[in-house]
Amino acid sequence: MRIIVFTALLMPLFCFSQGKQDSLPLKFSGYILSADLSENLNVLASDAYEGRETGQKGQKMAAQYIKNFYQKLGYPGLDTLQDGFFQSYPLEVFNPQDMSISIKGKPFIQNVDFFCLPNTTGDFSFDFGEIVFCGYGIQTEVYSDYVGGGLQNKSVLIMDGEPRKKNGNSMITQSAQSSIWTTNFRTKINEAKKQGIQFLFIADSSLQQSYELFEQRVSSKRMRTDKNVGASYPVVVHISQAMANVILESSGNKIASLSDSISHTLKTVRVVLKTEIKMGIVQKKFGVSAENVCAYLEGTDLKDELLVISAHYDHLGILEGKVYNGADDDGSGTVAVMQLAKAFMEAKKQGHPVRRSILFLNFSGEEKGLLGSEYYSENPVFPLKKTVCDLNIDMIGRLDEAHAKNQDYIYLIGSNRISKELHEISEQCNKRYTHLMLDYKYNEESDPNRFYYRSDHYNFAKNGVPVIFYFNGVHSDYHRETDEVEKIIFSKIEKIAKLVFFTAWTVANRDEKLRIDTH
Repeated sequence: MRIIVFTALLMPLFCFSQGKQDSLPLKFSGYILSADLSENLNVLASDAYEGRETGQKGQKMAAQYIKNFYQKLGYPGLDTLQDGFFQSYPLEVFNPQDMSISIKGKPFIQNVDFFCLPNTTGDFSFDFGEIVFCGYGIQTEVYSDYVGGGLQNKSVLIMDGEPRKKNGNSMITQSAQSSIWTTNFRTKINEAKKQGIQFLFIADSSLQQSYELFEQRVSSKRMRTDKNVGASYPVVVHISQAMANVILESSGNKIASLSDSISHTLKTVRVVLKTEIKMGIVQKKFGVSAENVCAYLEGTDLKDELLVISAHYDHLGILEGKVYNGADDDGSGTVAVMQLAKAFMEAKKQGHPVRRSILFLNFSGEEKGLLGSEYYSENPVFPLKKTVCDLNIDMIGRLDEAHAKNQDYIYLIGSNRISKELHEISEQCNKRYTHLMLDYKYNEESDPNRFYYRSDHYNFAKNGVPVIFYFNGVHSDYHRETDEVEKIIFSKIEKIAKLVFFTAWTVANRDEKLRIDTH
């Protein structure tokens, strides 16, 4: 009975203490407002900023706008940065590649008979005396035994689709799937990368449809930091069925006999084809510079430890006369970081600074291959070993199809991969404050989309820094000129930004540094 009475007496004190503990973060999260998010996004995602393409006028206008915003908040800038806020870095820009392929002297037409996903930068010439034909191989784990090993540094020809019964006497059968990129091409390419294949030729049964899907990528300029100029393997070339048959015929193999090996069963197909394929790539280049924008908030007793809150502010620029404004990708994340910087600065101005320091970091170059964050990770403003975590925001202003009836959701990626403690803090903050549906679908290591590797947080994660990637999923306007401000749900950005705020506030003020989990 005494214990019950004692506990009852302590409960009001506990509730008072808990309420006081919650009052500060709740108060300062109130500076993250939909109206302010809208005001900034209507500027950054306007046509005047020309799609914010890295190295171009619009990106530099956006960098200046973000810097001015931080200065008005009272951020002092750093002596180690250009103008106190810019981390500038050099880039090589390569024009769309002019590519030629001939088989035994017979030329084929780029973007008609074949196209190449642009993962090379520079001028190259290749001669293939042999190519390994692997049927439908290099697909999923289900087919890993089907392909077999020993393909390191090889050139490989495969068919699209899945194993099925042959269709008449044709070597390359028509695929039964029309939209096979996300479930088929990507997994085959990922498997080819794991196996160390250098050149992957895919006999594409829907070549023109695939080309239309990736025309933007194929026809866009490529950017690389100086040290990353070259070929990124595997070099992936989509070729027509007719072109694939020319390769097979030129090798002296009989189509019918190989066709017999490709059935609905998962029988291993691996034939070394002797052939004469010549490939040439020519790309003109020029140099540009780009900027990451940094705003530093110094902490108190634990100021030597750093949190990073990040988003990329670049987008695709102007393509074929159309401005790609990227309101969701990643204007939404950019303005969220800006408002988070306002909330934490207000806390400091009002006498409640956080214990650890925070770097609000707006990257450029993400759309060109995570270039800005790569440069930062190799030239950090503050040591990565002192960086506690990166909370990265990339697309939080729209709904995907799976959540069309519920805007109060967010995909979290990477939260438990390096520090389970960070994941637990995120979960606790959501339960206490924001009550969002946290969806971990894309956090699965088997996720074929590989989103964990496709935004700026990854350049922290690969260096052992705990991360959370906040993402609303892909929608119909992703990487299209129709990704406009009018379609943004600002109340959604506000709520997700507040989850980031509460998580950052908790991590910044706790006694212990986040625990790193070793595998």
